[in-house]
Amino acid sequence: MLIPFRLIFLICTAVFFSCENKIDNNSMSNKNNETFDTMVQIPIKLHYALYTPDNYHNADADFPLVLYLHGVGERGEDLTKLELNGIPELISKGNNFPFLTLAPQCPEFGWWSRAEYVEALASLVKEITKTHKIDAKRIYATGLSMGGYGTLALAKKYPQLFAAIIPICGGLEDHSDIEQLKDLPIWLFHGDQDQTHPVERSIIIRDLLKPVSKEIKLTIYEGVGHNSWDATYSNDQIYDWLLSHKKE
Repeated sequence: MLIPFRLIFLICTAVFFSCENKIDNNSMSNKNNETFDTMVQIPIKLHYALYTPDNYHNADADFPLVLYLHGVGERGEDLTKLELNGIPELISKGNNFPFLTLAPQCPEFGWWSRAEYVEALASLVKEITKTHKIDAKRIYATGLSMGGYGTLALAKKYPQLFAAIIPICGGLEDHSDIEQLKDLPIWLFHGDQDQTHPVERSIIIRDLLKPVSKEIKLTIYEGVGHNSWDATYSNDQIYDWLLSHKKE
């Protein structure tokens, strides 16, 4: 069952600059070079779809939740675009998964891994967890391309929120603090012929985390380009793997 929603978040994002007040001695004018420090609030509006299992409304137990983050091509304000790929596409074709799927839509010029969207996604997951029959120990995240970046950035900032994640053909723009992911089970997927986001972006994450990670896996598809998500999401083993993990 598909439940469409619109949700508005006001996110406080801190913007820090170094404080400077310099006089340009090489200029004849009285010019001061200065920097202004401030904190700004950025309003983020997220449309999203929430897919529930067929037995959700009649069940007494709580359900797992999977956050699904789409790629660049599905940005905008048309929720039907969410069903072009990934888990929403499979659900639209009749698949009934034993978990809720939360599929937000990134605004037209947004990017999932930017700080303000990471905060908005975390707030959305927390809100859905409070207002629905969700097992807070069984929350997962996955995404493709831009959504793969968003999955990793969100999990790096809020590792305690998730039991496991599956980023597909993504990467990290910033590898600092990557050890924040060491206790989170991660299964990466990438095509070795990906010209959009090269496979090295998943390899470096695997290599950096391998010495310290609780569980890190990387599946590389030989001869596959950017679309490594069709093969991944059609593989039932990934859902078994996700659901086998539970936060302590």
